[in-house]
Amino acid sequence: MKDNSVKQGDEANAVSSSVWRYAMAKRAYVVIDAADYFDLMRGVMEEARQRIFLIGWDFDSRILLSSGRRWWQGGRRKRFPARLGSFIVWLVRNNPQLEIRLLKWNVSLVKSLFRGTMVFDLLRWARQKRIDFKFDSAHPIGCSHHQKIVVVDDVFAACGGIDMTTDRWDTPDHLPKDPRRRRPSGRLYGPWHDVTMLMEGEVAAALGELGRERWKVAGGAEIAPCVPQEFSPWPDKLRAEFENVEIGIARTRAEYGDCPQVSEIEALFAEQIRRSRRFVYAETQYFASRAIAEAICERLLEDDPPEFLIVNPLTADGWLEQLAMDSARVELLRTLKDADHAKRFRIYYPVAADGTPIYVHAKLMIVDDEILRVGSANMNNRSMGLDSECDVFIDTTRPANAHVSPTIAGLRHRLLAEHCGVSQEAIAEALDRHGSMLAAVESLVPSGKHLEPLPLKHLTEAERALGESALLDPERPGEMFEPIERRGLFRRKGRLMRLRLRNRLQRSKKG
Repeated sequence: MKDNSVKQGDEANAVSSSVWRYAMAKRAYVVIDAADYFDLMRGVMEEARQRIFLIGWDFDSRILLSSGRRWWQGGRRKRFPARLGSFIVWLVRNNPQLEIRLLKWNVSLVKSLFRGTMVFDLLRWARQKRIDFKFDSAHPIGCSHHQKIVVVDDVFAACGGIDMTTDRWDTPDHLPKDPRRRRPSGRLYGPWHDVTMLMEGEVAAALGELGRERWKVAGGAEIAPCVPQEFSPWPDKLRAEFENVEIGIARTRAEYGDCPQVSEIEALFAEQIRRSRRFVYAETQYFASRAIAEAICERLLEDDPPEFLIVNPLTADGWLEQLAMDSARVELLRTLKDADHAKRFRIYYPVAADGTPIYVHAKLMIVDDEILRVGSANMNNRSMGLDSECDVFIDTTRPANAHVSPTIAGLRHRLLAEHCGVSQEAIAEALDRHGSMLAAVESLVPSGKHLEPLPLKHLTEAERALGESALLDPERPGEMFEPIERRGLFRRKGRLMRLRLRNRLQRSKKG
């Protein structure tokens, strides 16, 4: 696969090692939570004319789409089926020009075998000449294909944290025991928070190129770009938040075969954190990245550091993730606490009205209301150098984007309002009154949904050793086989280790 970080003859796209490409978007919108996303994407796919390209960590053909008919209901030709697997077939049968490509992580193939009727969907898809799916295994052992991208006709795209799979659907209300939040098996699952960005224009063509290249690396035949078209499937009911903006694209890709290592996302996180003057607001599934913790720690040690507010789930999803990510999180947060002399760092987890923790799957960062970043990359080591990732961002310092800072601020207010269970107006008033995001959040009296300070659990010696080693969350593929002193959160001669020792020395002097 040819690396297009710098393309000959295209000076506009010859950017830094932290950005793959800049491209214009006629319109863009950040979708919060999967209820709206699934509904919007169903409409977009129904309007597709040439190609729907679904790229994901996981797909589950058994999930239901809003307003669709069930198998026992009539109107097969006029009304789309609710079930995703049947909807895919219905699309190509109703549009003889349409082709559908699906690319997902190869480990998901094993999951598919245990999903009952999904096996039959795969067989139905295989019988359709214009439906092609591949399981991506083009990565080193221990890595995964983690991007969540949809490209339609090379004119519309989505990129963020939402997979079209089970346990994702929820509304911003995050109602306790919502009966609509149901797995295909019929069992309920808990509240789930997620974010993705919808885009229209040149940026969709760029993401289409990224997808076609990944398809080829995964063993597929070369795919031609879509024929240029004026029509866009942008939903009529959706009013764009951003218009005529320049969007940056950053990637992570592990070195594999002819593919070189790409760590643009890691470099971009460090750049954007170091650039912050007032605050960094972030939502992330994991907080376990050595590189990101180092960048934050350096800022916290300054005389007048910016504020950091991070929204995280109470615990990771799954026992192995809890063992790896939660243990590393405790160790990193202890070091950051030592560095936080000005008390500018907070990490919270959201809870529903009945106290049930809301799982945070979003991957979002807002810096000074000047940078908005949405993607698939978490704040963990894997997303920095192991798994295939894609983030998109809007930066107000780019020539086309000087006008968007108020819109980014509005989005931050909208997210804080959702988590704190109050109106956007109440959030704006609290921010104005206190002049501090941390003080504003802490001034609100919990009466329903709210943010709770994340407690640091006690680690056993085994858990501490595992967390510090980053054994289950390495930064690069080769680290899994390196001696412990050369890797880990506090690797020998690493900056975080020096910061940790410095913090301890300062504490001992004060004591």
